[in-house]
Amino acid sequence: MKKCSHSAHRSLTELNITPLLDLAFVLLVIFIITTTPIVNDLDLNLPAASKHQKDPPRKADYITVQADGKLWINKAPVNIAGLQEKLVELRIDDPDLSVVVRGDSKTKYSQIRAVLDSCQQANVAKVDLATEAADQK
Repeated sequence: MKKCSHSAHRSLTELNITPLLDLAFVLLVIFIITTTPIVNDLDLNLPAASKHQKDPPRKADYITVQADGKLWINKAPVNIAGLQEKLVELRIDDPDLSVVVRGDSKTKYSQIRAVLDSCQQANVAKVDLATEAADQK
């Protein structure tokens, strides 16, 4: 008694490569479409570009807050009310104003917060806090 016929056994052992070929052709078409051709068929005399010097890094303006609450902007003394006015003047001169707040380690947080509030009210977008690296012992 036969369990399976000869033709059914033969079809199970054959490998159907049609889906594999379909996948290969689809990938080939995708690679052909997405690859941009390099166009060098025309002779051109391209103009020479002059070397452009890099722009110097932007100068940051420093706000220093001492432990006793005294404020300095670019080494000039200022009070908290005058700070916002000075920041507005600096921002008008340089719309891309960058400010670094340097506070003494014993400065109260409320004083630093008042300086940051003044920066925000003067629409200064780039504000950093200066710190020193901790000693590695």
